[in-house]
Amino acid sequence: MPDVPAPEVEASQVGAPEPTAFEASEQAPSESEAFETGAFEAGAFEAGAFELTRAHWPTVEQSMRQLLVVPVGSLEQHGPHLPLDTDTQIAVAVARRACAGRPGVALAPPLPIGASGEHAAFPGTLSIGSEALAACLIELGRHASLHWPALLLVNGHGGNVTAVDTAVGRLRYEGRGCLAWHVALPGGDAHAGRSETSIMLALDPSAVRLGAAQRGDVRPLEEILPLLRERGVRAVSANGVLGDPAGASAAEGERLLGRLVEGLTAAMDRFAERRRA
Repeated sequence: MPDVPAPEVEASQVGAPEPTAFEASEQAPSESEAFETGAFEAGAFEAGAFELTRAHWPTVEQSMRQLLVVPVGSLEQHGPHLPLDTDTQIAVAVARRACAGRPGVALAPPLPIGASGEHAAFPGTLSIGSEALAACLIELGRHASLHWPALLLVNGHGGNVTAVDTAVGRLRYEGRGCLAWHVALPGGDAHAGRSETSIMLALDPSAVRLGAAQRGDVRPLEEILPLLRERGVRAVSANGVLGDPAGASAAEGERLLGRLVEGLTAAMDRFAERRRA
């Protein structure tokens, strides 16, 4: 989840050539239809999403290929109570649910390490920085365009925004279809607070250590941002939390996930509709 609220970056927001169209069908194929078109492979569909990690190349070659979805996450501290891969888990879950029932849409495995320099003072955090992440995404997008006319990056970490937007701009400048969508919950706390704790209780409750959950720095993000940028999160919050996880619940997490999936689904629909126009 973003440490700093991040806007969705759609095709129209980047001054570069228009992307190749992808068309989104309104209904998912039945299993029999999928077998006939080569789109079905036992184990490739997870909750209705076609996942490349469970597919074989002949199936991919025979399938309708319109959009490749790549979650972009991080491996960084999320307070003493949430796992290091929280951002990655959330990005994957939202992408998987939004991809379900969309023929021609494939879900790639996530990029699990991003730009997390602001959390570097906490052991366990791993970061490759914005420049390296942008270069990786650009090369990934170039190769993906050999087989898919459009790429969607679902970004789960605010520290990745610069790299993701740089990659989108470059790929679109080169004439490749590319869209980025950033996980963000307006009004939610900034990092490892109630929102993310609730979502992780819904997704992976065994990974949440509620007994270790602690209130962090709850000042408005605008107030702490200068120090955070200069010295990192640990200078602002000793336990790494920016917010308060108190009151978190799995039920609230499911509601928040639903809002995120609706947002991503709407962005995918707008992109498809714009290309059909």
